[in-house]
Amino acid sequence: QVQLVESGGGLVQAGGSLRLSCAASGRTFSTYTMGWFRQAPGKERRFVATINWSGGSTYYGDSVKGRFTISRDNAKNTVYLQMNSLKPEDTAVYYCASVRYAMGATRSDDYDYWGQGTQVTVSS
Repeated sequence: QVQLVESGGGLVQAGGSLRLSCAASGRTFSTYTMGWFRQAPGKERRFVATINWSGGSTYYGDSVKGRFTISRDNAKNTVYLQMNSLKPEDTAVYYCASVRYAMGATRSDDYDYWGQGTQVTVSS
């Protein structure tokens, strides 16, 4: 069982930046692919970014490419999402998720474990 706890959400003006963190429990973090998803009110959960277990491979959703960066620190059991040039349409609850040794995991169904989410609100 893996427990994931997100933090770092908040209210920011358009054009600003936030960094989300997701801390994972357990000793096998370095074997897990990590992903970030987001869900806006009344909409489906959508893929944001993923990073493989070693950190050597990343992939982003089209709407965040060039603005968001996913990274991980396996020594700290933590994955990060650096969000720059934020837009009001980035407003959502952001979730991190994990699955062992997966490549190209961009669907919610690809992931086994989920955090509780952190709210990001971007004002115009």
